[in-house]
This record gives sequence, C-alpha cells and structure tokens, in this order.
Amino acid sequence: MRLTDFWTRLEEAFGPGYAASIARDQVLSQLGGRTVEQALASGEQTHVVWRAVCAAYPDRVPARLR
Repeated sequence: MRLTDFWTRLEEAFGPGYAASIARDQVLSQLGGRTVEQALASGEQTHVVWRAVCAAYPDRVPARLR
C-alpha cells in the first residue's frame, strides 16, 4: 500500500481532523506501543500500520477499506 493510499483510507474512515489526531495521539498496542506517525517514521510498512488501525477500530473502518 502506498503512503498516499494509507492517508486517504485513514481520512475516509475517520474524517480529516480526527484521522490526524488518531495518527498523532493514539498509541496502538498492535504497533508495539507506538502511534501511527511513530510507526511510519520508524519504517514500518504501511499495510502493517493499516492492519493495526483496522484492529484497533473495527467498528469505524468500513469493510470496503480493510
């Protein structure tokens, strides 16, 4: 998954403002206690980060975006 696709999906699932907050502020156990931004900055693959977001917010991410 390209990084631009990742951000598009995140914004589509949560809206632009909330998506930025989730990426910056929410620590996800699936990412080893890192935020989305930290995981991406450390070189984690986007599809791994996206799966972590889907697992953390199963009710917010539509099936078509999974």
